[in-house]
Amino acid sequence: MSLILYHGSTMIINNPQLVPQNRALDFGMGFYTTENKKQAVSFAEKVYRRRKEGTPIVSVYEFDQSAAFSACNLLHFHTPDEAWLDFVSAHRNRTYKGKKYELIYGPVANDDIFLVFQLYEGGDLSKEETIKRLKVKKLYNQVVFSSERALSYLKFIRILEE
Repeated sequence: MSLILYHGSTMIINNPQLVPQNRALDFGMGFYTTENKKQAVSFAEKVYRRRKEGTPIVSVYEFDQSAAFSACNLLHFHTPDEAWLDFVSAHRNRTYKGKKYELIYGPVANDDIFLVFQLYEGGDLSKEETIKRLKVKKLYNQVVFSSERALSYLKFIRILEE
């Protein structure tokens, strides 16, 4: 089964690579994509505002999900549950010491839930209350590629023209 995935940036990424990040991300280091076109466009605009150069660009990929999920070391979060919250929090705090995965698939902790995460990380919300609040939000999925093998299942097809 193939999926269409999007990556927002300020450049065309026709040959995705693993590049060390200078900030903490939800699922750690990797090449981040989403199934949601609107989210990718929003992220491209955010990157453009942060860098103040280039132009917002969304690269579009075909992803051989069936082959990749069976060949790669996969972590799949179906919902924003306790395991997901622990995983994202540990990566955002740069304290994750667990198993390394080649592919990570699950909800993205986007700007809509930033305040909920801040309250949780500041100790103002319990884990249970945080999960309860997250479940009522519309969270889009992201697919993070954390190895060259995983990236080999991702094929650039075009840039998004709107």
